Amino acid sequence: MSGFVEKPKPVEVPGLVHLHTGKVRDLYRDENGHLIMVASDRMSAYDWVLPTEIPDKGRILTQLSLWWFDRLADLVPHHVVSTELPAGAPADWAGRALVCRSLDMVPVECVARGYLTGSGLAEYRQTRTVCGLALPEGLVDGSELPSPIFTPATKAAVGEHDENVSYEETARQVGAETAARLRQTTLAVYSRARDIARDRGILLADTKLEFGFEGEDLVLADEVLTPDSSRFWPVDTWQPGRAQPSFDKQFVRDWLSSPESGWDRHGELPPPELPEEIVERTRAKYAEAYERLTGTPWA
Repeated sequence: MSGFVEKPKPVEVPGLVHLHTGKVRDLYRDENGHLIMVASDRMSAYDWVLPTEIPDKGRILTQLSLWWFDRLADLVPHHVVSTELPAGAPADWAGRALVCRSLDMVPVECVARGYLTGSGLAEYRQTRTVCGLALPEGLVDGSELPSPIFTPATKAAVGEHDENVSYEETARQVGAETAARLRQTTLAVYSRARDIARDRGILLADTKLEFGFEGEDLVLADEVLTPDSSRFWPVDTWQPGRAQPSFDKQFVRDWLSSPESGWDRHGELPPPELPEEIVERTRAKYAEAYERLTGTPWA
């Protein structure tokens, strides 16, 4: 069992139709047909949306995505139309709401990996492959790959795991031409972001992107290159052969899996509230990622 501990009720705004409540984002449609994407402060871990929020998380994700969209615009267009709040929207949406073009979304999570960890490491240990791609012998947790690889996954519902799939399966699902465009664009975005992040003392281990079509144009959508969609590691502590310190929800995962939480992640009971210290440390880590990458203090 997994999902929301308690699914939040959507905010009602005149002129907006609520479409979906995801792990982190709420989605609305306005009278012009645009989508309004609102990033909450919700935190998910181990396929659960937790009962405790992380202050500022939604704004950090939104502002960091905007920063990256600007730096990728020559590689691929993005879906953001405006950052202005719709009329009647709650003040709390400021800094966390984006008005976006409605796209024909591609039903594939586009993952690029430059380092071996996570589900890729688990697959490698069994088969010496990741998504069907053969890799050299002798790689360990945190190893840099000979070159970045495209490892797509199928999108899962809230409370379920995304499933890694082969490139060939992706081509069967979306067509050979679209699969090739997805791979090329995903790796181009990853390579650009990897170089920018490294100059700022951060290794981009991997990242997950979402794309949609507007006519014939492939468009970058959702969030991009945030601590929720990417693994960011400090350059100065990188050491293959162990789990790496990271700019993400690791404090939350570690506490939930510790005896202190009293929670069995494999049981049926939902996770407990997070302690204030874990909330503060997690918020600080998200803010630090934003500050290191953008060079701008988080207010």
